[in-house]
Amino acid sequence: MRNFALETYFSKWEFSAAHHMTASDAQSLSMGGLLRLAGLPLDHLSSLHLGYTETWGAPDLRQAISKTYDNMSPENILCFSGAEEGVYAAMRVLLRPDDHAIVVVPNYQAAETIPLEICAVTGIALDPNNHWHLDLDDIRKAIRPNTKLISVCFPNNPTGHLLPHADYAALIDICRKHGLYLFSDEVYRGIELDEAKRLDQAADVYEKGLSLNVMSKAYGLPGLRIGWIATQDKEVLARLERYKHYLSICNSAPSERLAVIALSVKDKLLARTRTLTRNNVKKLDAFFGDYPDIFDWEHPDGSCIGYPKFKGCGGVEAFCENLVQDNGVLLLPASIYASDLMETPVDRFRIGFGRDNMDTGLIAFREFMDRNHNTLKP
Repeated sequence: MRNFALETYFSKWEFSAAHHMTASDAQSLSMGGLLRLAGLPLDHLSSLHLGYTETWGAPDLRQAISKTYDNMSPENILCFSGAEEGVYAAMRVLLRPDDHAIVVVPNYQAAETIPLEICAVTGIALDPNNHWHLDLDDIRKAIRPNTKLISVCFPNNPTGHLLPHADYAALIDICRKHGLYLFSDEVYRGIELDEAKRLDQAADVYEKGLSLNVMSKAYGLPGLRIGWIATQDKEVLARLERYKHYLSICNSAPSERLAVIALSVKDKLLARTRTLTRNNVKKLDAFFGDYPDIFDWEHPDGSCIGYPKFKGCGGVEAFCENLVQDNGVLLLPASIYASDLMETPVDRFRIGFGRDNMDTGLIAFREFMDRNHNTLKP
């Protein structure tokens, strides 16, 4: 597989840049902070046995995860080491060389790179000129006799776009009509800027839906490395469990305990993230409003990331490189979201707004803009 562009870029800058303003996760907590939020003593885990755990995930963890769905039981849940392992396992289990998959673009790179190593893949673009609209007729036209799976991510990474409810229902109808799996990356669900736009989880409403989620994004706990897939299809889940034997085998015992604790206060965690994102997006409104000749900015529907357009001179790649080198502000340029399936926008960058470093990051960003504004003006 080709290099993972995002991770390669992050390996260079993520922990060296002074202002990480492209983070895709919400503000995290210390272990003590999480325990205090749950009303537990700081030595709560002191007697934890550090042995192997169950491949499926601890029973109480699966129980806690199942309660985040409307129609799932613990038997419908399989835990993974983060979301990435779930993506990898699902594509390897569901797809064969003579199959065909459909993937919405732009996306988290693994959503297309892994299927492309296995079978034919067609990309369907979100339209950057129409609020990232997904044309369902494009999906219908792309379906072949051997199409096996449609892969989506809503709220989308990197655009934050959400399908309208009617379009989401129509997408499920398309999958049902053709007997297709719907692999649905839902890692940002719960932090929509407008909660009325929140979509049902695919596993709840479609018998061949696979819902991917993780403690990393909306919950702000990426260090736990706890992800999962929920589905009504227990035969597929059993195959995934057997495939996991060749990967992580099982999750970390401390991470499982902390995930159970976190899910016991999930409403508090999600409310905390929603407060941060809603406050921070207002700050981005004000910032980008001061430079209308350089940026086109529109609110994402959900998530804690957006994908503004750069209209200035020199191109977005040079802009992002100069910004991080000169003022330590890290953004992700459009090349990170280049697709092997189709042409993608080359004038965008990803900015994150789920962390509590927004003010200091924007000060450094503004210093760069004010110093270089005349040079950047188109």
